[in-house]
Amino acid sequence: MSKRKKKSSSGRSFDVKRLPRHLQHINIHAAGIDIGSEKHWVAVPEGRDEVAVREFGAFTADLQALADPDMSGCGVTTVAMESTGVYWIALFELLERRGFEVKLVNARHVKNVAGRKSDVLDCQWLQQLHT
Repeated sequence: MSKRKKKSSSGRSFDVKRLPRHLQHINIHAAGIDIGSEKHWVAVPEGRDEVAVREFGAFTADLQALADPDMSGCGVTTVAMESTGVYWIALFELLERRGFEVKLVNARHVKNVAGRKSDVLDCQWLQQLHT
């Protein structure tokens, strides 16, 4: 998170530095990927790329494009992704071979958080949790 003050859900502002140490971001080079059967949505840290969230297809060429300069060029070294069906396997293996630290998240546990209704929000939430 940036060093500026953020507004809480109650509308009051708080300073990130005042958060307990265990709640501060410790993994600032993290990305989040929402896995789908036809599309994968990737969120990288804000300010690292022109677009913080991108859509990629699920074919081999799309997966290679996702793993090539798009994430490593943004300074991403680690990725959190959902374990949706069998669709995560090819991307997981490709990212590991390219040197990324990949964490697999149980989609049921992540989906239990209220208020997230889209793939874009899901990948951003995964990225936020992984930081």
